[in-house]
Amino acid sequence: MKRRDVLRLLGAASLLGPALGMAQDQSRRSLSMKQEVKTEKAPQAIGPYSQAIIAGGFVFASGQIPIDPATGELRTGTIEDQTRQVLHNLSAVLEAADCSLADVVKATVYLQDMNDFSRMNAVYGEFFKTPYPARAAIQVARLPRDAKVEIEAVALSPARA
Repeated sequence: MKRRDVLRLLGAASLLGPALGMAQDQSRRSLSMKQEVKTEKAPQAIGPYSQAIIAGGFVFASGQIPIDPATGELRTGTIEDQTRQVLHNLSAVLEAADCSLADVVKATVYLQDMNDFSRMNAVYGEFFKTPYPARAAIQVARLPRDAKVEIEAVALSPARA
């Protein structure tokens, strides 16, 4: 590693001259900017939140529940049916951010009943391939519209800033 690279890692832009310092300031500014992601192919936000935000080289996708974006109605049925709809919705949000489920690095699954974990997990495995994202699964007391499952994700942004 060159001395210049080491100094850059240590944040010593002032030692490297004003041109590098300005480039780093612009880079920091672009990393700190937020861009909203919107799509009609997933349920619309029904409160003060975004479907997703691109910032710092990542896409932060809000939790998706099994709402059919065409009708706005909750998809009822089995945990498998609901998980598929959730993952279709999540996929649509990520596509609107020019990425896909393959770019997900972290997912959080919220389940109304942890007894549904293995059935949800089987469907989840149909949508995600190796290397699988890091994941947490949490049982919650209640989900919006009494859904059985909600999934949120963090993905690498296509710019990978």
